[in-house]
Amino acid sequence: MNTARKRAVTDAAALPPLHRVALVTGANRGLGFEVARQLAARGYSVLLGARDLARGRHAAKQIGGEAVAVPLDVTDARQIAELAAWIEREHGRLDVLVNNAGGHADREARAETATPESVRAALETNLLGAWQLCRALLPLMRRHRYGRIVNVTSGCATSATTDGIGYPAYRVSKAALNAYTRALAVEVAGSGILVNAVCPGWLATGLGGPGGGPVERGAASVVAAACLPEPGVNGALLRDGQRIAW
Repeated sequence: MNTARKRAVTDAAALPPLHRVALVTGANRGLGFEVARQLAARGYSVLLGARDLARGRHAAKQIGGEAVAVPLDVTDARQIAELAAWIEREHGRLDVLVNNAGGHADREARAETATPESVRAALETNLLGAWQLCRALLPLMRRHRYGRIVNVTSGCATSATTDGIGYPAYRVSKAALNAYTRALAVEVAGSGILVNAVCPGWLATGLGGPGGGPVERGAASVVAAACLPEPGVNGALLRDGQRIAW
C-alpha cells in the first residue's frame, strides 16, 4: 500500500472531533434535535435526518455550523440507500449513527386487541428503520475501523416494566430493537465499532407529552454513548451514562 493510500485509511480514532460526521434520525424536533445540537457543539459535522426536509432545514439553521438537513424516512429503503450513497460521496465516512426516529406510542391500546396494522407500523419505524440504516451505513464505519451506533429505546421495553398495561406495539418494537442491538454488538465486537442502546427516560417531547424530564438531560445520555472513547462499552443498555438491566 502506497503512502497516500495509507493516509487515506488512517484510523478515525486518531482524527479530531471536528472531522467526525454524525447522522441523527428524526432530528428536526424534540430529542433528536437536541442530540444534533449537542453533537454540533462538540465539533461534529451533523446530518439531521428529517421526513419533512423544510422542517429539517429550519432545525439545521437553528443549530448552525456544520449542521445539514437530509431527507430521511426510515421506513423508505430506497431513500436510505440514496442517503448512504450521498454520505459516501460527500463525506467518505460516517462516524456516528443515532437511530432516534420513532413513534407509534399506542398508550391506550391493549395487547389483546391491538391490530396487526398497528404492530406492523411500530416495527417498521422503531425496529426495521434502525436495522436498515445500520445495514446501509456500517460499511462506511468499517472502512475506518471506527463507529458509534446508538439505538434510542425505552424503559417500557425492559424486563422490569414489560408487565405494564398500554403501549403494546411500542413496547414490542422497542424490545425487538434491544435484541437487535445486542446481536449487532456481538457481531462488530473488536472492529472499532460500538453499538449500544440508550433509554433517555420520560421526556417532555411531542412523543412523551407534558410531565416528562428535560430534553437536554435525555439527549446528554445519547450523546455520551455516541462519543464513547476507546475502549468503550459495547452491547449495553445505558441511561445517564450507567448500565441498566435489559
